[in-house]
Amino acid sequence: MSETSMLRPGVAFPFALVSLIWGSTWWVITGQIDAAPASWSVAFRFALATPAMFVVAAAMKRSLRLGRDGQVLALLVGIAQFCGNYNFVYRAEEHLTSGIVAVMIALLLVPNALLARALLGQPITRRFMAGSAIAIAGIGLLLLHEARAAPLGGQVWLGVGYALIAMLCASISNVVQANETGRRLPMVSLLAWAMFYGTVIDAAIAWVSEGPPVLPTAPAYWLGTGYLALFGSVVTFPLYYTLIRTLGAGRASYNGVAVVVIAMLLSTLLEGYRWSLLSGAGAALATLGLIVALSARKPAV
Repeated sequence: MSETSMLRPGVAFPFALVSLIWGSTWWVITGQIDAAPASWSVAFRFALATPAMFVVAAAMKRSLRLGRDGQVLALLVGIAQFCGNYNFVYRAEEHLTSGIVAVMIALLLVPNALLARALLGQPITRRFMAGSAIAIAGIGLLLLHEARAAPLGGQVWLGVGYALIAMLCASISNVVQANETGRRLPMVSLLAWAMFYGTVIDAAIAWVSEGPPVLPTAPAYWLGTGYLALFGSVVTFPLYYTLIRTLGAGRASYNGVAVVVIAMLLSTLLEGYRWSLLSGAGAALATLGLIVALSARKPAV
C-alpha cells in the first residue's frame, strides 16, 4: 500500500471511527468489573452482540454458510478474540488502570507482525523493530510507575500477565482471519459465527468458574454493556478486520496509537490517573516507538 492510501476516505474514516470507539471502551469496561464477575460481563456483552451481528449479515445479504473450513476458522477466531482476549482484558483491568492496559494492548502490532511473518510470509523492517523496542521500553517505565503507585498488596504484575495473554490472543485472531480461507468469506458472516462460538464458550467458562449468572440491577451496567456490544463490537470489528485485509495486520494495528491517546486521556479525567515524570517519560517513549515503528516506508504488513 502507498503512504497516501492511508488517507483515502474508505480507509481513513473506519480507521478513525475504530480508534475513537475503542479508545472509549477501555474506560467503559472499568464500570463492568465490580458489578458482576468478569467472565459473566464478557458473556453478556457478546450475548448481545452476536444476534446483532447476524442481523447485520442478513441485512447486507451475506451468506451465513461458511463451509467446514470457514466454521473451523470462525471457531478459532471465537476462541482467541471473543473468549481469550476479552476474558483476560477484563481481568487485567482489575489490577491496572484502563489507560495502562490500552497501552500494553497497543503493542499487539509486534506479535501481529511476527505472526504475519511466520504464517503469511509478510516482511518486517529494521525500523519497525527499532520502534517496537523503544515502545517496549516506554511500556516498562509505565508499568514501573504503576507498580510503585499500587497500594500495598496490589497485583500489578498479575494484571501485566493477563494483558500480555490478551494481546497474544488478539494477535492470533487478527492474523489467522486474514488467511486464504478468511479472505474468501464474507467478513460479517465470519464474525457472526465467531461471536456465537465465543459467546457459548464464554458462558460455559463463566458458569464453571463463577456459578449461575449474576444479573446486576444498575442501569449504568447494562447501558455500558450495550455500548460495548453494539459500538465496541458490532460496529468496530467488521471495520477493523476489513482494515487488516486492506492494510495488513501490522498496519491495521496502527490505530493503537490513537486508541492509547484517547484511553490515557479518559483514564486521567475519569479514573484519577496521576502522572509522574516516570509515567510521562514512559508514555512519550511508548508513543514515539509506535510512531517510529509505523512510519517505515514499507512497514510490516
